[in-house]
Amino acid sequence: MKIFITGASGYIGGSIATALVSAGYDVMGLCRSVDQVPLLKQKNIEPILGTLSDERVLLQAARSADAVINAADADNPFVVEVLLQALGGSGKKLIHTSGSSIVGDRAAGDPSDRIFHEDSPRPIRFEKIGRVAVDTRVAEGANQGVSSVVLCPCLIYGQGTGLHSQSIQIPRMIEIAKKHQMARYIGRGENIWSTVHIEDVVRAYLLALEKAPGGSFFFLENGESSFKEIAETIHSQLNFEGTAQSWAVEEAVKEWGQEGAHFAFGSNSRIRSNKARNVLGWISTYPSVIDWLNDTDLWEITS
Repeated sequence: MKIFITGASGYIGGSIATALVSAGYDVMGLCRSVDQVPLLKQKNIEPILGTLSDERVLLQAARSADAVINAADADNPFVVEVLLQALGGSGKKLIHTSGSSIVGDRAAGDPSDRIFHEDSPRPIRFEKIGRVAVDTRVAEGANQGVSSVVLCPCLIYGQGTGLHSQSIQIPRMIEIAKKHQMARYIGRGENIWSTVHIEDVVRAYLLALEKAPGGSFFFLENGESSFKEIAETIHSQLNFEGTAQSWAVEEAVKEWGQEGAHFAFGSNSRIRSNKARNVLGWISTYPSVIDWLNDTDLWEITS
């Protein structure tokens, strides 16, 4: 079975691609840079040179595959339309990668007790309209003869197995801690995100290829932590004096930008994965991001 995957040189896509190879799949991976071609070949991934704007490349690769995984850009409607066009009427699988910031709020570090399941009504914030629209369009692909699926992970941690081995949120918090000799959280730091290890995420993709029905949507999580807990653990593991400190969201914006400060680090994003466990038989194995931080040499992690 041949799989075409976008984002094959990235953290999520690269980890999925290497797992697919290990599982015996033939894998084609989209890559933007000529420099990445030999690196993908070393991992037994067939490089497809092109970008997310190359309609001809996307169409040809998708049509030649038995299934497609989009792990490159959760907010790109063009890519989704091209892939749906390529697979229309084929009954082939299309798995699209979203992200749980779609249920995020502008909490500036304050907590929320709101928890989302797949069938929960979801607020549509202005900042996330585009991503929600893309998710909806993917699900509608089931009406075009595409077995289309959306997987929506939360804060991902752990060592990736592709060309890019680090995630985004945790490494950026570690980077800021090293820069200031002090870990930071926004406001009270009581905002909570669900978390999941990259290896558990990858396992869900392999299961979705085999078991996910067309038009379905799955959250992926295994536990949750507040950002103050995460920051304090980072601070302790880096052996800095004192404790992690609060950061006004306005100051955080200077380092992380508006999107990062408000949604990646200052919001709540609490989800549950009952559907993935019940429908896909997904079993997550890593206990918590705090345990992982305590068992990891954080000086080796860069964003």
